[in-house]
Amino acid sequence: MNLSLTDPFVLAQDYPESTTGSLRSGHATCVRFNRKGDFLAAGRVDGTVVIFDVETNGVARKLKGHTRQVQSLSWSRDGRYLLTASQDWKCNIWDLDGGRIVRSVRFEAPVYIAELHPWNHLMFVVSLFEDQPLLVDASGPKVIKSNLPSAPKRNKYDEDEPISDKQAAQDAKQTTTVAVFTASGEHILSGTNKGWLNIIEVSTRTTIYSTKICTGVVIFLRLTGSGRDVVVNAQDRIIRTIQLPNLSAADLDPDTIDIEIEHKFQDVVNKLSWNHVAFSSTGEYVTASTYNNHDIYIWERNHGSLVKILEGPKEEHGIVEWHPHRPLIAACGLESGRIHIWSIMPSQRWSALAPDFVEVEENVEYIEHEDEFDIHPQEEIHKRRLDLEDEEVDVLTVEPVKGEIVDEEGISAFRMPVQLDLIDSESEEEFVAVGRGEMRRKSPSGQGVDYGLGEDGVGGSDVEGKKKVKSRRR
Repeated sequence: MNLSLTDPFVLAQDYPESTTGSLRSGHATCVRFNRKGDFLAAGRVDGTVVIFDVETNGVARKLKGHTRQVQSLSWSRDGRYLLTASQDWKCNIWDLDGGRIVRSVRFEAPVYIAELHPWNHLMFVVSLFEDQPLLVDASGPKVIKSNLPSAPKRNKYDEDEPISDKQAAQDAKQTTTVAVFTASGEHILSGTNKGWLNIIEVSTRTTIYSTKICTGVVIFLRLTGSGRDVVVNAQDRIIRTIQLPNLSAADLDPDTIDIEIEHKFQDVVNKLSWNHVAFSSTGEYVTASTYNNHDIYIWERNHGSLVKILEGPKEEHGIVEWHPHRPLIAACGLESGRIHIWSIMPSQRWSALAPDFVEVEENVEYIEHEDEFDIHPQEEIHKRRLDLEDEEVDVLTVEPVKGEIVDEEGISAFRMPVQLDLIDSESEEEFVAVGRGEMRRKSPSGQGVDYGLGEDGVGGSDVEGKKKVKSRRR
Protein backbone atom coordinates (compact mmCIF):
# COMPACT_ATOMS: atom_id res chain seq x y z
CA MET A 1 0.00 0.00 0.00
CA ASN A 2 2.67 2.53 1.03
CA LEU A 3 4.85 1.64 -1.96
CA SER A 4 2.01 2.26 -4.40
CA LEU A 5 1.42 5.70 -2.88
CA THR A 6 5.00 6.76 -3.57
CA ASP A 7 5.96 8.63 -6.69
CA PRO A 8 7.93 6.22 -8.93
CA PHE A 9 10.34 9.00 -9.89
CA VAL A 10 11.23 9.44 -6.22
CA LEU A 11 11.87 5.70 -5.87
CA ALA A 12 14.27 5.84 -8.80
CA GLN A 13 16.34 8.62 -7.21
CA ASP A 14 19.44 7.13 -5.62
CA TYR A 15 20.90 10.02 -3.62
CA PRO A 16 19.35 11.99 -0.72
CA GLU A 17 17.89 15.46 -1.01
CA SER A 18 17.44 17.04 2.43
CA THR A 19 17.68 16.46 6.16
CA THR A 20 15.01 14.14 7.52
CA GLY A 21 15.99 13.77 11.17
CA SER A 22 18.75 13.21 13.68
CA LEU A 23 19.85 10.73 16.34
CA ARG A 24 21.35 11.50 19.71
CA SER A 25 22.81 9.47 22.53
CA GLY A 26 25.77 11.26 24.03
CA HIS A 27 28.44 12.93 21.90
CA ALA A 28 29.05 10.73 18.83
CA THR A 29 32.44 10.87 17.09
CA CYS A 30 32.14 8.08 14.48
CA VAL A 31 29.36 6.01 12.88
CA ARG A 32 29.18 2.87 10.72
CA PHE A 33 26.29 0.93 9.17
CA ASN A 34 26.32 -2.86 9.23
CA ARG A 35 26.28 -4.73 5.93
CA LYS A 36 22.51 -5.22 5.91
CA GLY A 37 21.83 -1.63 6.91
CA ASP A 38 19.37 -2.26 9.73
CA PHE A 39 21.71 -1.08 12.51
CA LEU A 40 23.94 1.96 12.91
CA ALA A 41 26.83 1.83 15.39
CA ALA A 42 28.02 5.11 16.89
CA GLY A 43 31.16 5.61 18.98
CA ARG A 44 31.08 8.32 21.61
CA VAL A 45 33.55 10.65 23.31
CA ASP A 46 33.29 8.78 26.62
CA GLY A 47 34.17 5.42 25.01
CA THR A 48 30.64 4.03 24.87
CA VAL A 49 29.35 2.47 21.64
CA VAL A 50 25.64 2.91 20.92
CA ILE A 51 23.84 0.80 18.33
CA PHE A 52 20.74 2.39 16.80
CA ASP A 53 17.90 0.57 15.08
CA VAL A 54 17.63 2.33 11.72
CA GLU A 55 13.97 1.44 11.27
CA THR A 56 12.77 2.81 14.62
CA ASN A 57 15.64 5.24 15.41
CA GLY A 58 15.77 3.70 18.87
CA VAL A 59 18.77 2.51 20.86
CA ALA A 60 19.14 -1.26 20.48
CA ARG A 61 22.26 -1.82 22.58
CA LYS A 62 25.03 -0.03 24.48
CA LEU A 63 28.56 -1.37 24.72
CA LYS A 64 30.84 -0.06 27.46
CA GLY A 65 34.44 -1.26 27.27
CA HIS A 66 36.56 1.81 26.48
CA THR A 67 37.65 4.71 28.64
CA ARG A 68 38.48 7.21 25.91
CA GLN A 69 37.03 8.41 22.61
CA VAL A 70 36.15 5.75 20.03
CA GLN A 71 38.21 6.20 16.84
CA SER A 72 36.75 3.70 14.36
CA LEU A 73 34.14 0.95 13.97
CA SER A 74 34.09 -2.15 11.78
CA TRP A 75 31.29 -4.73 11.41
CA SER A 76 31.70 -8.39 10.59
CA ARG A 77 30.08 -9.70 7.42
CA ASP A 78 27.12 -11.32 9.21
CA GLY A 79 26.56 -8.33 11.52
CA ARG A 80 27.13 -10.27 14.73
CA TYR A 81 30.58 -8.97 15.66
CA LEU A 82 31.78 -5.38 15.97
CA LEU A 83 35.37 -4.15 16.18
CA THR A 84 35.91 -0.90 18.10
CA ALA A 85 39.17 1.06 18.28
CA SER A 86 39.65 3.77 20.89
CA GLN A 87 42.13 6.40 22.03
CA ASP A 88 42.83 4.24 25.09
CA TRP A 89 45.20 2.19 22.83
CA LYS A 90 42.82 -0.77 22.81
CA CYS A 91 40.72 -2.63 20.25
CA ASN A 92 37.72 -4.69 21.35
CA ILE A 93 35.82 -7.33 19.39
CA TRP A 94 32.20 -7.46 20.61
CA ASP A 95 29.75 -10.32 20.28
CA LEU A 96 26.39 -8.59 19.87
CA ASP A 97 24.51 -11.78 20.69
CA GLY A 98 25.26 -11.18 24.36
CA GLY A 99 26.92 -7.77 24.29
CA ARG A 100 30.23 -9.11 25.64
CA ILE A 101 33.86 -8.61 24.62
CA VAL A 102 35.27 -11.62 22.76
CA ARG A 103 38.82 -10.26 22.47
CA SER A 104 40.50 -7.15 23.83
CA VAL A 105 43.91 -6.25 22.41
CA ARG A 106 46.14 -3.48 23.73
CA PHE A 107 48.83 -1.82 21.61
CA GLU A 108 51.97 0.20 22.30
CA ALA A 109 50.74 3.28 20.42
CA PRO A 110 47.46 5.07 19.72
CA VAL A 111 45.28 3.50 17.03
CA TYR A 112 44.42 5.49 13.89
CA ILE A 113 41.94 3.02 12.43
CA ALA A 114 41.16 -0.71 12.66
CA GLU A 115 39.38 -2.88 10.09
CA LEU A 116 37.99 -6.41 10.42
CA HIS A 117 38.83 -9.22 8.02
CA PRO A 118 35.83 -9.73 5.67
CA TRP A 119 35.66 -13.49 6.37
CA ASN A 120 37.27 -13.92 9.81
CA HIS A 121 35.86 -11.85 12.66
CA LEU A 122 38.87 -12.67 14.88
CA MET A 123 41.43 -11.13 12.51
CA PHE A 124 41.91 -7.44 11.89
CA VAL A 125 44.48 -4.89 10.75
CA VAL A 126 45.37 -1.75 12.71
CA SER A 127 47.19 1.44 11.77
CA LEU A 128 49.15 2.92 14.68
CA PHE A 129 50.41 6.42 15.36
CA GLU A 130 54.10 6.72 14.36
CA ASP A 131 54.49 2.95 14.39
CA GLN A 132 54.30 0.05 11.95
CA PRO A 133 50.84 -1.35 11.14
CA LEU A 134 49.91 -4.71 12.63
CA LEU A 135 47.97 -7.73 11.44
CA VAL A 136 46.26 -9.15 14.52
CA ASP A 137 45.09 -12.77 14.65
CA ALA A 138 43.00 -13.54 17.74
CA SER A 139 41.70 -16.89 16.53
CA GLY A 140 43.82 -18.90 18.96
CA PRO A 141 44.19 -18.70 22.74
CA LYS A 142 47.10 -16.27 22.29
CA VAL A 143 46.80 -13.10 20.23
CA ILE A 144 49.38 -12.95 17.44
CA LYS A 145 50.56 -9.53 16.27
CA SER A 146 52.48 -9.45 12.99
CA ASN A 147 54.24 -6.35 11.66
CA LEU A 148 53.34 -5.11 8.20
CA PRO A 149 55.74 -3.11 6.01
CA SER A 150 55.23 0.59 5.35
CA ALA A 151 58.11 1.14 2.94
CA PRO A 152 57.02 1.08 -0.72
CA LYS A 153 58.21 -1.57 -3.15
CA ARG A 154 60.14 -0.25 -6.10
CA ASN A 155 59.15 -1.61 -9.49
CA LYS A 156 61.42 -3.73 -11.65
CA TYR A 157 62.81 -0.70 -13.47
CA ASP A 158 63.85 0.95 -10.22
CA GLU A 159 65.39 -2.28 -8.89
CA ASP A 160 68.01 -2.21 -11.65
CA GLU A 161 69.35 1.04 -10.25
CA PRO A 162 70.82 1.15 -6.73
CA ILE A 163 68.72 2.97 -4.17
CA SER A 164 70.42 6.05 -2.81
CA ASP A 165 71.00 6.54 0.89
CA LYS A 166 68.64 9.51 0.94
CA GLN A 167 65.86 7.51 -0.69
CA ALA A 168 66.41 4.59 1.69
CA ALA A 169 66.23 6.96 4.66
CA GLN A 170 62.97 8.43 3.38
CA ASP A 171 61.46 4.98 2.91
CA ALA A 172 62.44 4.06 6.46
CA LYS A 173 60.61 7.11 7.82
CA GLN A 174 57.33 6.22 6.13
CA THR A 175 54.45 5.17 8.39
CA THR A 176 51.11 3.68 7.47
CA THR A 177 48.15 5.93 8.28
CA VAL A 178 45.29 3.69 7.08
CA ALA A 179 44.96 0.03 6.10
CA VAL A 180 41.95 -1.97 4.89
CA PHE A 181 41.35 -5.50 3.61
CA THR A 182 40.34 -6.25 0.06
CA ALA A 183 37.04 -8.03 -0.60
CA SER A 184 38.66 -11.48 -0.64
CA GLY A 185 40.72 -10.82 2.48
CA GLU A 186 43.90 -12.07 0.76
CA HIS A 187 45.45 -8.60 0.43
CA ILE A 188 45.65 -5.38 2.42
CA LEU A 189 45.55 -1.87 0.94
CA SER A 190 47.56 0.62 2.97
CA GLY A 191 48.24 4.33 2.59
CA THR A 192 51.32 6.08 3.97
CA ASN A 193 52.18 9.54 5.19
CA LYS A 194 54.20 10.14 2.00
CA GLY A 195 51.30 9.51 -0.40
CA TRP A 196 52.09 5.90 -1.34
CA LEU A 197 49.49 3.17 -1.82
CA ASN A 198 50.81 -0.30 -0.97
CA ILE A 199 49.27 -3.70 -1.69
CA ILE A 200 50.36 -6.22 0.96
CA GLU A 201 49.84 -9.97 0.67
CA VAL A 202 48.34 -11.32 3.88
CA SER A 203 49.86 -14.81 3.73
CA THR A 204 53.45 -13.59 3.34
CA ARG A 205 53.00 -10.10 4.85
CA THR A 206 55.09 -8.59 2.06
CA THR A 207 54.40 -5.66 -0.25
CA ILE A 208 53.76 -6.87 -3.79
CA TYR A 209 52.96 -3.51 -5.38
CA SER A 210 53.36 0.19 -4.57
CA THR A 211 52.41 3.37 -6.36
CA LYS A 212 52.56 7.04 -5.40
CA ILE A 213 49.08 8.51 -5.77
CA CYS A 214 49.48 11.89 -4.07
CA THR A 215 52.03 14.19 -2.48
CA GLY A 216 50.50 14.45 0.98
CA VAL A 217 49.28 12.08 3.66
CA VAL A 218 46.75 9.40 2.73
CA ILE A 219 44.03 10.05 5.30
CA PHE A 220 41.41 7.44 4.51
CA LEU A 221 40.60 4.48 2.25
CA ARG A 222 37.19 2.91 1.65
CA LEU A 223 36.15 0.11 -0.72
CA THR A 224 32.80 -0.39 -2.38
CA GLY A 225 30.59 -3.31 -1.40
CA SER A 226 31.90 -5.34 -4.32
CA GLY A 227 35.50 -4.47 -3.48
CA ARG A 228 36.34 -3.47 -7.06
CA ASP A 229 36.75 0.27 -6.41
CA VAL A 230 38.47 2.29 -3.72
CA VAL A 231 38.15 5.96 -2.77
CA VAL A 232 41.17 7.79 -1.36
CA ASN A 233 41.07 10.91 0.80
CA ALA A 234 44.40 12.70 0.90
CA GLN A 235 45.84 15.78 2.57
CA ASP A 236 46.22 17.59 -0.75
CA ARG A 237 42.45 18.31 -0.78
CA ILE A 238 41.77 15.94 -3.68
CA ILE A 239 39.53 12.86 -3.49
CA ARG A 240 40.53 10.08 -5.87
CA THR A 241 38.70 6.97 -7.05
CA ILE A 242 40.63 3.94 -8.27
CA GLN A 243 39.51 0.72 -9.94
CA LEU A 244 41.34 -2.25 -8.48
CA PRO A 245 42.56 -5.18 -10.60
CA ASN A 246 41.58 -8.75 -9.80
CA LEU A 247 44.11 -9.48 -7.07
CA SER A 248 42.70 -12.98 -6.49
CA ALA A 249 43.52 -14.22 -10.02
CA ALA A 250 45.54 -17.42 -10.10
CA ASP A 251 47.94 -16.06 -12.73
CA LEU A 252 48.47 -12.70 -11.04
CA ASP A 253 51.91 -11.23 -11.69
CA PRO A 254 52.72 -8.38 -9.27
CA ASP A 255 54.96 -6.75 -11.87
CA THR A 256 52.02 -6.37 -14.27
CA ILE A 257 49.74 -4.59 -11.79
CA ASP A 258 48.94 -1.11 -12.99
CA ILE A 259 46.69 1.11 -10.88
CA GLU A 260 45.47 4.31 -12.45
CA ILE A 261 43.37 7.07 -10.95
CA GLU A 262 39.84 7.11 -12.38
CA HIS A 263 38.51 10.48 -11.16
CA LYS A 264 39.70 13.39 -9.05
CA PHE A 265 37.13 15.33 -7.03
CA GLN A 266 37.93 18.70 -5.50
CA ASP A 267 36.51 22.14 -4.84
CA VAL A 268 38.52 24.32 -7.19
CA VAL A 269 36.89 27.58 -6.05
CA ASN A 270 36.92 27.32 -2.25
CA LYS A 271 39.86 24.87 -1.96
CA LEU A 272 38.06 22.89 0.74
CA SER A 273 39.63 20.06 2.67
CA TRP A 274 37.69 16.85 3.27
CA ASN A 275 37.18 15.27 6.67
CA HIS A 276 35.78 11.93 5.53
CA VAL A 277 34.64 10.20 2.33
CA ALA A 278 32.34 7.28 1.50
CA PHE A 279 30.86 5.42 -1.45
CA SER A 280 27.15 5.16 -2.15
CA SER A 281 25.35 1.82 -1.89
CA THR A 282 25.95 1.02 -5.57
CA GLY A 283 29.32 2.75 -5.83
CA GLU A 284 28.00 5.25 -8.39
CA TYR A 285 28.36 8.23 -6.07
CA VAL A 286 31.02 9.57 -3.72
CA THR A 287 30.16 11.74 -0.73
CA ALA A 288 32.44 13.79 1.51
CA SER A 289 32.20 16.00 4.58
CA THR A 290 34.05 19.32 4.46
CA TYR A 291 36.61 20.76 6.86
CA ASN A 292 35.49 23.92 8.66
CA ASN A 293 32.25 23.87 6.67
CA HIS A 294 28.78 22.40 7.17
CA ASP A 295 28.07 21.14 3.63
CA ILE A 296 28.07 17.53 2.42
CA TYR A 297 29.22 17.08 -1.20
CA ILE A 298 28.01 14.33 -3.55
CA TRP A 299 29.70 13.52 -6.89
CA GLU A 300 28.71 10.94 -9.49
CA ARG A 301 31.43 8.76 -11.00
CA ASN A 302 30.14 8.31 -14.55
CA HIS A 303 31.17 11.81 -15.59
CA GLY A 304 32.99 12.89 -12.43
CA SER A 305 30.67 15.85 -11.83
CA LEU A 306 29.14 17.35 -8.71
CA VAL A 307 25.42 16.51 -8.44
CA LYS A 308 24.39 17.77 -5.01
CA ILE A 309 25.53 19.82 -2.04
CA LEU A 310 23.54 18.82 1.02
CA GLU A 311 22.83 21.67 3.39
CA GLY A 312 21.89 20.86 6.94
CA PRO A 313 22.65 22.05 10.46
CA LYS A 314 25.16 24.86 10.66
CA GLU A 315 28.01 22.83 12.10
CA GLU A 316 31.02 20.98 10.75
CA HIS A 317 30.64 17.23 10.20
CA GLY A 318 33.25 14.58 10.77
CA ILE A 319 32.52 10.97 9.81
CA VAL A 320 29.98 10.57 6.98
CA GLU A 321 28.47 7.20 6.01
CA TRP A 322 26.12 6.10 3.22
CA HIS A 323 23.46 3.47 3.89
CA PRO A 324 24.37 0.18 2.12
CA HIS A 325 20.97 -0.16 0.38
CA ARG A 326 19.08 3.16 0.58
CA PRO A 327 19.68 6.78 -0.45
CA LEU A 328 20.44 7.77 3.14
CA ILE A 329 23.48 9.54 4.59
CA ALA A 330 24.45 9.81 8.27
CA ALA A 331 27.07 12.26 9.54
CA CYS A 332 28.41 13.22 12.96
CA GLY A 333 28.30 16.86 14.01
CA LEU A 334 31.61 17.85 15.61
CA GLU A 335 30.15 20.49 17.90
CA SER A 336 26.90 18.92 19.09
CA GLY A 337 27.79 15.23 18.67
CA ARG A 338 24.42 14.67 17.05
CA ILE A 339 24.05 12.22 14.14
CA HIS A 340 22.32 14.03 11.28
CA ILE A 341 20.36 12.09 8.66
CA TRP A 342 19.84 13.07 5.02
CA SER A 343 17.32 11.12 2.98
CA ILE A 344 14.37 11.48 0.60
CA MET A 345 10.95 12.69 1.74
CA PRO A 346 8.57 11.04 -0.75
CA SER A 347 5.35 12.86 -1.51
CA GLN A 348 2.42 10.43 -1.50
CA ARG A 349 0.24 10.05 -4.58
CA TRP A 350 -3.27 9.47 -3.27
CA SER A 351 -4.55 9.03 -6.80
CA ALA A 352 -2.96 5.55 -6.70
CA LEU A 353 -5.71 4.36 -4.35
CA ALA A 354 -8.38 4.34 -7.05
CA PRO A 355 -8.42 4.98 -10.81
CA ASP A 356 -11.09 7.66 -10.50
CA PHE A 357 -9.40 9.45 -7.60
CA VAL A 358 -8.40 12.99 -8.57
CA GLU A 359 -6.00 15.20 -6.64
CA VAL A 360 -6.95 18.86 -6.59
CA GLU A 361 -4.81 21.87 -5.76
CA GLU A 362 -7.69 23.86 -4.22
CA ASN A 363 -11.29 23.40 -3.15
CA VAL A 364 -13.73 22.74 -5.99
CA GLU A 365 -17.48 22.29 -6.01
CA TYR A 366 -18.38 18.62 -5.89
CA ILE A 367 -21.02 17.35 -8.34
CA GLU A 368 -23.01 14.41 -7.09
CA HIS A 369 -23.50 11.41 -9.38
CA GLU A 370 -27.02 10.19 -10.05
CA ASP A 371 -26.75 6.81 -8.26
CA GLU A 372 -24.04 7.72 -5.78
CA PHE A 373 -26.20 7.80 -2.64
CA ASP A 374 -28.86 5.26 -3.62
CA ILE A 375 -30.08 2.97 -0.85
CA HIS A 376 -29.40 -0.68 -1.71
CA PRO A 377 -31.32 -3.61 -0.24
CA GLN A 378 -29.85 -5.31 2.81
CA GLU A 379 -29.63 -8.65 0.97
CA GLU A 380 -27.44 -7.15 -1.74
CA ILE A 381 -25.10 -5.61 0.82
CA HIS A 382 -24.83 -8.94 2.66
CA LYS A 383 -24.04 -10.74 -0.60
CA ARG A 384 -21.22 -8.30 -1.35
CA ARG A 385 -19.69 -8.93 2.05
CA LEU A 386 -19.83 -12.69 1.53
CA ASP A 387 -18.12 -12.33 -1.83
CA LEU A 388 -15.29 -10.38 -0.23
CA GLU A 389 -14.80 -13.14 2.36
CA ASP A 390 -14.04 -15.66 -0.40
CA GLU A 391 -10.60 -14.12 -0.83
CA GLU A 392 -7.91 -16.50 0.43
CA VAL A 393 -5.63 -15.23 3.17
CA ASP A 394 -2.14 -16.74 3.45
CA VAL A 395 -1.42 -17.42 7.12
CA LEU A 396 1.30 -20.05 6.63
CA THR A 397 4.03 -18.15 4.79
CA VAL A 398 6.66 -16.85 7.20
CA GLU A 399 7.91 -13.41 6.28
CA PRO A 400 11.67 -12.78 6.70
CA VAL A 401 12.48 -11.25 10.06
CA LYS A 402 14.83 -8.31 10.31
CA GLY A 403 18.37 -9.56 10.88
CA GLU A 404 17.61 -13.11 9.74
CA ILE A 405 18.80 -13.46 6.17
CA VAL A 406 21.26 -15.68 4.38
CA ASP A 407 22.92 -13.83 1.53
CA GLU A 408 24.30 -15.16 -1.71
CA GLU A 409 27.61 -16.09 -0.07
CA GLY A 410 25.82 -18.36 2.40
CA ILE A 411 26.44 -16.25 5.48
CA SER A 412 24.62 -17.66 8.47
CA ALA A 413 21.68 -15.72 9.82
CA PHE A 414 21.98 -13.55 12.91
CA ARG A 415 19.30 -11.66 14.75
CA MET A 416 20.33 -9.23 17.44
CA PRO A 417 18.36 -9.98 20.61
CA VAL A 418 16.13 -7.24 21.96
CA GLN A 419 17.51 -5.61 25.09
CA LEU A 420 14.89 -4.04 27.31
CA ASP A 421 17.03 -2.99 30.28
CA LEU A 422 18.92 -0.11 28.66
CA ILE A 423 20.17 2.27 31.33
CA ASP A 424 22.03 5.56 31.40
CA SER A 425 20.33 6.79 28.25
CA GLU A 426 21.12 10.44 27.63
CA SER A 427 18.35 12.82 26.71
CA GLU A 428 18.65 15.91 24.55
CA GLU A 429 18.74 18.20 27.57
CA GLU A 430 21.66 16.53 29.36
CA PHE A 431 24.34 18.07 27.14
CA VAL A 432 24.91 21.76 26.49
CA ALA A 433 27.34 23.18 23.95
CA VAL A 434 29.66 25.70 25.64
CA GLY A 435 32.01 26.30 22.71
CA ARG A 436 33.46 24.87 19.55
CA GLY A 437 33.92 21.15 20.18
CA GLU A 438 33.21 21.52 23.91
CA MET A 439 30.24 19.92 25.62
CA ARG A 440 29.06 20.20 29.21
CA ARG A 441 26.81 17.75 30.99
CA LYS A 442 24.07 19.23 33.16
CA SER A 443 24.04 18.30 36.81
CA PRO A 444 21.10 16.24 38.16
CA SER A 445 19.77 19.32 39.97
CA GLY A 446 19.47 21.13 36.64
CA GLN A 447 22.01 23.83 37.52
CA GLY A 448 23.85 23.20 34.27
CA VAL A 449 27.29 22.60 35.78
CA ASP A 450 29.11 19.32 35.73
CA TYR A 451 31.79 17.88 33.45
CA GLY A 452 33.11 19.83 30.50
CA LEU A 453 34.08 17.60 27.56
CA GLY A 454 36.71 19.03 25.25
CA GLU A 455 37.63 17.97 21.76
CA ASP A 456 39.70 15.07 23.08
CA GLY A 457 36.89 13.84 25.30
CA VAL A 458 38.73 14.62 28.56
CA GLY A 459 36.63 15.99 31.38
CA GLY A 460 37.03 19.59 32.39
CA SER A 461 38.44 20.91 35.64
CA ASP A 462 36.62 19.82 38.79
CA VAL A 463 37.88 22.90 40.62
CA GLU A 464 36.07 25.14 38.16
CA GLY A 465 32.85 23.26 38.70
CA LYS A 466 33.14 23.47 42.48
CA LYS A 467 33.74 27.23 42.34
CA LYS A 468 30.64 27.76 40.21
CA VAL A 469 28.50 25.62 42.50
CA LYS A 470 29.75 27.53 45.56
CA SER A 471 28.98 30.84 43.91
CA ARG A 472 25.40 29.69 43.28
CA ARG A 473 24.97 28.59 46.89
CA ARG A 474 25.98 32.02 48.11
